[in-house]
Amino acid sequence: MVRAPGLLAALLGLGLALALALRRADAADCGALGPAERLAFAPAAKTRWLAPRVRAPGPLDPLYGTVRRFLSVVQLNPLPAELIKALLNEPSSVKADEVVRYEAGYVVCAVITGLYLLVVPTAGLCFCCCRCRRRCGGRVKMEHKTMACERGTLMAFLLLTTLVLLIGVATAFVTNQRTHEQMGPSAKALPETLLSLRSLVSDVPQELQAVAQQFSLPQEQVLEELDGVSRSIGNVIYTQLRSTVYEVLASVLSLGQALQVSVDQLRALNATSAELQEGQQALAPAVQGHRERLLALLQEPGCRGCAEALDRAHALELGADFSQVPSVDDALHRLKGVPEANFSSMVQEENSTFNALPALAALQTADVIRELKKVVAQQPRELRTLVEAFPGWEAAARWSQALEEMEQSSRPYLKEVQRYEKYRWIVGCVLCSVVLLVVVCNLLGLNLGIWGLCNREDPSHSEAKGEAGARFLMVGVGFSFLFAAPLILLVFATFLVGGNVQTLVCRSWESGELYEFADTPGNLPSSMNLSQLLGLKKNLSVLLAYQQCKQGAALWTVLQLNDSYDLEKHLDISQYTAKLQQELQKLKVDVKNLDLLSPAARQDLEALQSSGLESIHYPGFLVEIQKPVVNISVEKLAQDLERLSQTQGNTVLGQQLQKEAQGLRNLHQEKLLLQQSLVAKLNLSVHALASSAPLLQVETSDVLDRVTHLEGELPTWATRILKNESECFLTREMGYFSQYVAWVREEVTQRIATCQPLSGALDNGRVILCDMAADPWNAFWFCLGWCAFLLIPSVIFAVKTSKYFRPIRKRLSSASSEETQLFHIPRVTSLKL
Repeated sequence: MVRAPGLLAALLGLGLALALALRRADAADCGALGPAERLAFAPAAKTRWLAPRVRAPGPLDPLYGTVRRFLSVVQLNPLPAELIKALLNEPSSVKADEVVRYEAGYVVCAVITGLYLLVVPTAGLCFCCCRCRRRCGGRVKMEHKTMACERGTLMAFLLLTTLVLLIGVATAFVTNQRTHEQMGPSAKALPETLLSLRSLVSDVPQELQAVAQQFSLPQEQVLEELDGVSRSIGNVIYTQLRSTVYEVLASVLSLGQALQVSVDQLRALNATSAELQEGQQALAPAVQGHRERLLALLQEPGCRGCAEALDRAHALELGADFSQVPSVDDALHRLKGVPEANFSSMVQEENSTFNALPALAALQTADVIRELKKVVAQQPRELRTLVEAFPGWEAAARWSQALEEMEQSSRPYLKEVQRYEKYRWIVGCVLCSVVLLVVVCNLLGLNLGIWGLCNREDPSHSEAKGEAGARFLMVGVGFSFLFAAPLILLVFATFLVGGNVQTLVCRSWESGELYEFADTPGNLPSSMNLSQLLGLKKNLSVLLAYQQCKQGAALWTVLQLNDSYDLEKHLDISQYTAKLQQELQKLKVDVKNLDLLSPAARQDLEALQSSGLESIHYPGFLVEIQKPVVNISVEKLAQDLERLSQTQGNTVLGQQLQKEAQGLRNLHQEKLLLQQSLVAKLNLSVHALASSAPLLQVETSDVLDRVTHLEGELPTWATRILKNESECFLTREMGYFSQYVAWVREEVTQRIATCQPLSGALDNGRVILCDMAADPWNAFWFCLGWCAFLLIPSVIFAVKTSKYFRPIRKRLSSASSEETQLFHIPRVTSLKL
């Protein structure tokens, strides 16, 4: 009962430590397993970013802007929504006057073109007749005072007109070539765009299938972790119980070592006591003999100065009586054969057994793990129907086929477009060359004419240069009249096509009016209604869809598929996870074979507990130990005797004292020192046993109780830890499936079938048609028309100017200059030195 408080405190400490450990386990401390790792799902959505086409900035951009502003003046009317609606739904109801009213600006331009075709060729024909009769474009008959001013003015206007013509024809050459270069890539871009749209439609089922197939990723991760879950759970049980079990085993090992030391000390104490008793029996007669002889010698009358030595001799007798020490035979009898067990080997074996707990758990849960793997390997039925139930599954195939047919059928037409474009380019080059020829004739005529005028005052000058300049001007006039009609016809034809493309299509496309027209109910026939073609429950806004696609939205958002498809229903895998949880509850780990104390070790401890080691009367040993073996110092007495032997007058007495001194020294060396060492040894054993025996008994009782308590509670604790770790494992594995579900939801609603290629195709189509094709096309006819209308002032100024380059028949005399007559014959003049 004395050790009850200490034992109670130890058990409370053990219970508190385990309670804290189990509380951490019950609080779902999943530190060993940790949260689910981040799964790396392969993107199911294919990267279909349609590269935007952009016309690079260039020096022609101001010209393109000028042409667009000109066309906005020609066509002031907005997009004819009603006219297009009637044309799409009832083409027969379209009235010509409505078309003419809308195309009023182009009708005016057509009238101007007709007048040009009527006036310019007629004027050219009349001019030709006049030239044949030598009535037009002749020469100046008589020189007058204002002729130089008129001639200079006409030459300046002709030069200015020619330079403007040169700029126009150069720009026409450039825009004609730019149109030709852009037409080929633009024609090739259409099939590429259709191919991109077809891949957008046809890849949707494949992407959904890829999404469903990636369920294997969490499956494989769970299966991989199932291979190690048994050992992992065993490790957790081992980790959480390790400190407690190791502490108990350490206590057992320490107690075993203390038991061995105590038994050894007890045996040493008993052996030392016996040796001391034997030594005492041999020492007592020797000490008594020396005492009697010394008393006889020191009491002789002739012994001088022997009083002090005599007193010491009287005290020469044994001090400690070791026959009076308590007996330890009873304790030795009870501890006979103890320790029978090898505590070190036993603890090492138990440690090995406990350390093998993870492997033991793996063996015991192998069958359950196999069943778990079968459950995990199955695919949820809802995921198998994810693809087939997706809206537009059947429509995707039809759209893909329709786009493929459109792509194939567009190629012959595009080849025809390229062929006709080649013809247009050739005609444009020819007419630009003609205009350039007119410019060259004008420049040559001006140069030759001015050269002729500069040399006209020279008596040796010939009028051939001026005549040649006039003829070059007339050649330019002839070319102007001859090619004016085909030039204006080409200008009007390209103007009519390019202008309507810009004002009717490009302008409304860029402003968004085309999308608004498509969104207005009733404008498009049912065969072109996008919502009906896609089988949607709600009407689809083309403008909103375009804006969302431009931002990279997926078809799920654009088509509002959440109204027609329950995605969450197909992502519900609760039945699948319930089976997994049910199988996990079957995991069991048995730790009953863990024996912390072998039977032999338990018998040793129980023998120690009942040995009465703490009941030995250790103070009885200490009383004798504290006494000297001999009451006086034998060595000091021998020294005194030697000193006395030298001071004695009686030689015989001195020799006898010397002999006794030597005998005492021999006694001290041979017996007293041995007896004293045995006393010191006994003292150590007594003190060791006196201090350790009470604590050893308490510790023995404590260890036995802790071992018994721990062996009884280990299965319960292991089961509780196993349950907690099973829940942690289930939570971790559910994390993988939750990641998959979240990834599928995000992939389907945000990434699969991103319709950026659709908005990109529309933007690229506008860039191709308007920026790359229509702008150079319109700039070409604008520059060519510029040249066509500038031919009129060029003809007028050329005809007027050519007269002043020909020889003059009658000239005015001048006081400041000597004028020569026509066909002047040079004469010899005197040279003044």
